[in-house]
This record gives sequence, structure tokens and C-alpha cells, in this order.
Amino acid sequence: MGRAYQNKKESMAKTAGQKTRIYSRYGKEIYVVAKQGGVEPDGNLSLRRLIERAKKDQVPAHVIERAIEKAKGGGGEDYDTARYEGFGPGNCMVIVDCLTDNVKRTFTEVRQAFVKNDAKLGGPGTVGHMFDHQAVFVFAGDDEDAILELLMMADVDVSDVELEDGLITVYAPHTEYFKVKTALTEAMPEVNFEFDNITFVPQDMTKVEGEDVAMFEKFIAALEDCDDVQNVYHNAEIED
Repeated sequence: MGRAYQNKKESMAKTAGQKTRIYSRYGKEIYVVAKQGGVEPDGNLSLRRLIERAKKDQVPAHVIERAIEKAKGGGGEDYDTARYEGFGPGNCMVIVDCLTDNVKRTFTEVRQAFVKNDAKLGGPGTVGHMFDHQAVFVFAGDDEDAILELLMMADVDVSDVELEDGLITVYAPHTEYFKVKTALTEAMPEVNFEFDNITFVPQDMTKVEGEDVAMFEKFIAALEDCDDVQNVYHNAEIED
């Protein structure tokens, strides 16, 4: 019982730690977006999207409210955005987005994650041109042609619509996020999005296999352990 309990306790601690990091990252991003664009979600579409995503990820209401109240105060921390690009294990391409109040500290931590895990940090634009900044929606369905027609009738600029394994994926320019979501939810009020966000979509995938798989997983874990890292995008296709 002792060892089983210890395993469970360690698992619970790990989960709690992950939740703490998720809450912290959402709180920081909500604060920055609210401070820059206004604290009212109806007038700040980026804030509205962020709050919706936070709720979907089960971020407690008090975390969201505290971040907005902090933004209302006008003072507080000043965060800068920082983006780092490079190549991960197996020569996959990686983009790391950060929010930081100390760029030097963040650069050092991100650089160490690269250096210690067989990855190479490049300069701005090293791999960014190989990703498309897009709005992506994934939901259950079986007729991609009907979805494409629906969106075209709503005058939405769509990049692509795919159907695979009972899931429809809609790709659109990131500026079309709210038009896509509005058109889909109005036509299908019961739709449940498996994924809906603005993200970087790789133009091509890179297979990561053999010993590089474990190194890649360690590399991603090291980046996610950095408090200032908000999102990590990559084009790795993991070989089982």
C-alpha cells in the first residue's frame, strides 16, 4: 500500500503542478490581452476567444476574473512577447511563443532547453515561413462538402476543409476566426468543438523516429517547464 500510495501522491502532485502552470499561463495572457485591448470581452474579441478557451480548459472563474481585475487597475507587470525558432531532435521545426517580464531570463531558459536536448536555436524567421498562421476548428461530422458550402455561403474565407475518421477540420486565415465560429455555431447550435484556436499549422511534417522520439519528448517537456513559455508549435510526426 505504501508504494502504491506514493505513486498516486506523485501523480496527483504532477497533475496539480501541470494545472498550476496552465492557470498561470492563462492568467498572464488574459491580463496582457485585457490590458492592451480593453477588459470587456464584447469589445475585445481576442479576450473573448481567450476566455472561451480558458473555460474549455477548465480554468477556474476566479483565475480569469483576477486577471481582468488586475488589468483594470492599469498598473502591474509589463510583459513582452518573445518568439524563438529553431530545429528540434530529428530536425523537426519548432516555434516557441513566450510572454515575459525579463527577456534575458526567458532567452536563457529557452536556449538551455534547446542546447540540452539535441536541438538548435535559430534566429527570427528561421522556420516561421514554413508554418501558416491559421484558425483551426475540429468537430464531429461526415460531410466536408456541406461544411465548405455553408462557410462559403456565409462569405467566410476558407483555406481548406478535411474529413478524417469522423472528424471535420476547418482551416481558415487567423483573421477569419470569429466569422468561422459564428457561421458554424449558427448553422449547428449543438456543435461541440474538439479543437478551436488560432495556431501555427506546419506546411510539411517531419518524421521523428528511433532514439530521437525520447529526446523530442524530453525537449518539449523542458520547454513546457519554462514559466514564460505560452505555446510550442512543431511539425514533428512521431513514429511509434
